[in-house]
Amino acid sequence: MPTLITGAGGFVGSAVVRHLLEAGHEVRALVRPGSDRRNLSDLAGLSLVEGDLTDPESLRRAVRDCDCLFHVAADYRLWIPEPDVIYRINVEGTRHLIEAALDAGIRRIVYTSSVATLGLTADRTPANEETPVTLEDMVGHYKRSKYLAEREVERLVRERSAPVVIVNPSTPVGPRDIKPTPTGRIFVDMLRGRMPAYVDTGLNIVHVDDVARGHLLAFERGEIGERYILGGDNMTLRELLQAIALAGGVPAPRIGIPHNVVIPVAWAAEYWARLTGTTPIVTLDEIRMARKYMFFSSEKARQQLGYTPRPARQAIEDAVNWFRKNLEDEK
Repeated sequence: MPTLITGAGGFVGSAVVRHLLEAGHEVRALVRPGSDRRNLSDLAGLSLVEGDLTDPESLRRAVRDCDCLFHVAADYRLWIPEPDVIYRINVEGTRHLIEAALDAGIRRIVYTSSVATLGLTADRTPANEETPVTLEDMVGHYKRSKYLAEREVERLVRERSAPVVIVNPSTPVGPRDIKPTPTGRIFVDMLRGRMPAYVDTGLNIVHVDDVARGHLLAFERGEIGERYILGGDNMTLRELLQAIALAGGVPAPRIGIPHNVVIPVAWAAEYWARLTGTTPIVTLDEIRMARKYMFFSSEKARQQLGYTPRPARQAIEDAVNWFRKNLEDEK
């Protein structure tokens, strides 16, 4: 019976698709009509079904006759002019999909959440799955929507015995980041010489293929209702930019800018984006999030799933090589 995956054409989803096919799964991918499918063009043995997370009937058709589900799709935008859209996709869409999967008798579900839903420590030590957090801690609509979606998943586990294992990827980098993601934009800006300075913040960097492998480990070994951080190495933004510079042969920015100095730039960028219908180069939510170090521990996944990510340096090198080729192809 097929394994259904949502978000198959995206950055993380396309990596999960490849690992599912390599593991021998019969894969059915839910794709939006007219969506970008470049990440799937070279894959054999993959069947496509059109649908949308905002269309419950299309979800019921997609899960029909499937045995397992990987729900990877999400609206991952840190700035959106109409915030209601992100809640319809990330929260309501997740609920409708899992309810459809339960009605169809699917036996195993892996839900892709995010470390964005987790708590952070005040002393910059790595947080884990049990670090306290509330909805009020969520900065911006993306984080709020993912937090609420994860609560919906947990409710369905409790009330309807939904067979869901939750994974919380950190900050994946690597090949096939075609949009690119907000992190991928950092790589593009660095390689094009558009990153003159940085702010003081920290991220957890992981190879996208390790995140994908972590999904399969959660499918095979994860405990229903539990969540597992799929991360890699904790790095300051300055360290990340230096690593990108080294891998890409470009200068690293040397100037650190206080967060307060960037806030007026973010205000202006968002105002201009609303006028022009473009994406702002920096957002207020990004600056607010950057005030905290987003450091995480994957020890639970290591111990319970056998998760072993490669060093972040290798992930950064793979990302730089892919982006460099991609940028050259755009010329």
